[in-house]
Amino acid sequence: MNDDAIRRAVERALRKHLGQADGRTVIDAADIEAVPEGGTLVVPPDAIITPLARQYALDRNITITQAEVALPEPQHRVIALGADHGGYRLKEALKVFLQADYTLIDCGTDSPDSVDYPDFAHAVAQQVSSGRAWRGIIIDGAGIGSCMVANKVPGVLAAMCYDQATAINSREHNNANVLTLGAGLIGEALAKQIVKTWLSTAFGGGRHARRVNKIIDIERRYRAE
Repeated sequence: MNDDAIRRAVERALRKHLGQADGRTVIDAADIEAVPEGGTLVVPPDAIITPLARQYALDRNITITQAEVALPEPQHRVIALGADHGGYRLKEALKVFLQADYTLIDCGTDSPDSVDYPDFAHAVAQQVSSGRAWRGIIIDGAGIGSCMVANKVPGVLAAMCYDQATAINSREHNNANVLTLGAGLIGEALAKQIVKTWLSTAFGGGRHARRVNKIIDIERRYRAE
């Protein structure tokens, strides 16, 4: 049996195992081979893509992109909000700004008294990771520490944004599902502009999906170790 035959045998066994594990669609090398070189394969959002399929896609310059999921109307979307003492006042202002169109989960803090930002960043990230929240917004003094915390939680893609351009980029290119803001760096008016832009910008898919999938694959590899 040559190397290619061995790889295909392993691929078939892996596909069978993964498909039986949770019932999700499994994309293997055969699916990639059916796509013209340089083409695009649209897969379900929760599809499992085997390692050999990813390698074939790279070799043949094929883009794997996830199908768009129909989103509910804004008033049915849930946003988790959190802040430390440095971001408390801005969090409260954003609650008023958002409450007419979104369902909000306030993860604290509840006063300007000194607290530790990791606690509240983690709380927001957990809401997003679990699926209880559609998006998350965290505010601290600079936005950096909370971003670091949130990105430790599986399934979270957090981005610190400081203007509308970074808000657009983080959604269109990176599919960020958590936004962090630095209350000491931006004012209330700019924060509202950033939030509005970030919430309304769709993920671009295409080549960006391939790159985001690589980020997710890195996370999965370390979780499996």
